[in-house]
Amino acid sequence: MTPAALAASVTALLGRAIGPVEPLAVAVSGGPDSLALLWLAHAAFGGRVRALTVEHGLRPGSPDTAVAAAAAGSLGVPHATLAWTGAKPSANRQAAARAARYALMRDWCAARGVAWLVTAHSVDDQAETLLLRLARGAGSGGLAGIRPRRALGGGVTLLRPLLGATRNSLAAIVAAAGWTAADDPSNRSPAFDRTHARALLAATPWLAPARLAASAAHLADDDAALTWTADRAWASRVDVSGATITIDAAGLPHALQRRLIVRAVTTLDTGAMPRGPAVERLLGRLAAGSGGTLAGIGARCSAQGGKARWLFRPAPPRRQT
Repeated sequence: MTPAALAASVTALLGRAIGPVEPLAVAVSGGPDSLALLWLAHAAFGGRVRALTVEHGLRPGSPDTAVAAAAAGSLGVPHATLAWTGAKPSANRQAAARAARYALMRDWCAARGVAWLVTAHSVDDQAETLLLRLARGAGSGGLAGIRPRRALGGGVTLLRPLLGATRNSLAAIVAAAGWTAADDPSNRSPAFDRTHARALLAATPWLAPARLAASAAHLADDDAALTWTADRAWASRVDVSGATITIDAAGLPHALQRRLIVRAVTTLDTGAMPRGPAVERLLGRLAAGSGGTLAGIGARCSAQGGKARWLFRPAPPRRQT
């Protein structure tokens, strides 16, 4: 990966060249991948770059922030440290930390009119993510892996222009810059599934990260095609009348039925996050002529004349006992 290649990747993600005075923020954890991104971004975009580091407070005395600040300072890149404060969950801590990290960086960018937040996810991260989601039985959406572009809200968009770069190539950039990256012991902790996925890839040469990442890209294309088709099925097969949604599911492929269910649920309850296994169970009940609830939404199904019509409406409040 070169500065020119990074600039080309960002241009491809934006669909245009980034403006000459258009700022972008770079997430810098102090690890080798993010330090390489910082160096490449500064070489490609100069004074438009801002560096952000999130201090999670999970490892007292962690050198990550100091390493990131020193690297940014050596390039003259403005650097901000964002602290995750308050109580930390005891379960699913990594997921909570990731959500907090993106929220803090998004809010910082939104407050300063920075539209683009760039992270250093590599082809190796993509391969590990695909393995993890395969192990969890994910569908095409999950198996599409890490998306190169995602809206974060507040006018901020997340960009991942290094998904074609290998971890080794990024480490070489850091070494050539004369920097020493921070060491995160969680990357070697057996408590995390990603550690096992990383070890499996390292010990299994025929599981080439680039080929796994290519599969994720193909699945992302397939997922986009399904989304396009589901949008048209929603327009032609779904009736929304107030707080009632009726789906004509007759003859639709299973994958489209599942997507229409998810959209009905999230339309009625914008805070819902339906999980795949729960959606499958509800779909089975609806196909059998019964119903059920999912993520706070009540669903009823009736099948008449061979045509399945599924009725969704808000579930009544739970009875207090």
